[in-house]
Amino acid sequence: MLITRASEYAILSLIVLSKADAPMDSETLSRELSIPKSFLAKILQALAKKAILKSFKGVNGGFVLAQNPKDISMLDVMSAVEGKAPAVFECAPSINDCPSDKATACSIWPFLNKLQLKIDSFLALLTLADILEE
Repeated sequence: MLITRASEYAILSLIVLSKADAPMDSETLSRELSIPKSFLAKILQALAKKAILKSFKGVNGGFVLAQNPKDISMLDVMSAVEGKAPAVFECAPSINDCPSDKATACSIWPFLNKLQLKIDSFLALLTLADILEE
């Protein structure tokens, strides 16, 4: 599945954080977005690890965007929270990497590969700024 709950929650969190005047902690974001705090905390940490967010400790701590929204691609966001590039299909990126012994007889792989490449390109070009404009 391309957009999992983790990806959805990451994007929603980035939208809220982009409009915030100060760092927001995971508890506040969790309440505002009605997302389980422990799940959201993992998502925010993954985004911080990939330098999409900055985190601050302490009483006034929380999370803020680490980059301008026009520099945050949806491909980067989704890859950060999923731990891998998002995939529409459970198909290997190369016919040589296919776990099936029928890869060379697969007539749909070229189509699926082209579709995945187009989706990857679209997500790489789609930024948080684009979503904020909608």
